[in-house]
Amino acid sequence: MVKDKPQIEMPSVLAFDRKLEPSDALMYSGCWESTGKNEGWQAIKLIDRRNRGVKSNFKKEVLENEEELQKQIEEPNPVWGDDAALPHQHDTLKVSFTLRVVGGVGTASTCNKTSFQDSLINVTEEYTKRDGFNELAKRYANNIANGRFLWRNRVGAESVKISVAHTDLDTPCVFDNYSIRDIEHTDTSLGNLTEIIAKGLRGDAYALLHVDAYVKLGEAQRVWPSQEMIMNIPKGEKSRHLFSLNGCAAIHSQKIGNALRTIDNWYGEDVSPIAVEPYGSVTHKGIAMRKSKNDFNTLINKWVIKGEEILENEQHFVMAVLIRGGVFGESD
Repeated sequence: MVKDKPQIEMPSVLAFDRKLEPSDALMYSGCWESTGKNEGWQAIKLIDRRNRGVKSNFKKEVLENEEELQKQIEEPNPVWGDDAALPHQHDTLKVSFTLRVVGGVGTASTCNKTSFQDSLINVTEEYTKRDGFNELAKRYANNIANGRFLWRNRVGAESVKISVAHTDLDTPCVFDNYSIRDIEHTDTSLGNLTEIIAKGLRGDAYALLHVDAYVKLGEAQRVWPSQEMIMNIPKGEKSRHLFSLNGCAAIHSQKIGNALRTIDNWYGEDVSPIAVEPYGSVTHKGIAMRKSKNDFNTLINKWVIKGEEILENEQHFVMAVLIRGGVFGESD
């Protein structure tokens, strides 16, 4: 007697661990001539800055009262917060972090439906045989090579150089002035970096990358560490807190990770890439780019639960969300 195939259901408890694990990034200052060298770099310290600011927003009732508006404009607006800059004798910012690439993409860290987990492992194995995670690895490699993780620190820079070291490489891969507009660029160095990341995602090899980014900004130019989120700041207290580690200005690992996974240009045609998110959320614009039939939940239901084929780009997106990690269970 043939047993019926077990019905696959979306788990109410479902979670995946991140497969790209960046460290926090430390920020140093030095001179462009020292790029690629360990000597000549010093930790960037945060500066406590106090200014007399200008009020630039007012309530509607104030705007409609000329006398009250003039009064508030004349009042001082003290601004107190952290800042960071290169010293006057240095023209270059160095940003350093490590990136660990972890395998086991199709295996959930938590899942209360065995049938779903088995089906997901099957589709992941089929995807791995077809693609080997090469497409995703190429895109992650491009975002390392182009320095997207530098965020505002790369805007208007005279030159940007990225150095990536790994035990499989005789010498570090070096990338000079790669454009962030192209996430599918290819060359020998990018090919080597792509293969290292792909092997890590497949679980074929241990992958720990050491990344050093050099940005020539100009002497004494301002730099941009991550900003800390401080809730309910009392009036008159410091309003801007920047991130530092052991006295060295730094960039959050979450911000590094967001930049590396900014590879999703499959949500439309001729569009700029956004960070991989289940619904394509772009928080600074307050919009979701994947809110109808191409979101993660819809696609994983079709592919894993119903067993239907989905487009190749949709498969890349689903796997990229699993690499991102998170909690995805379906519940009341």
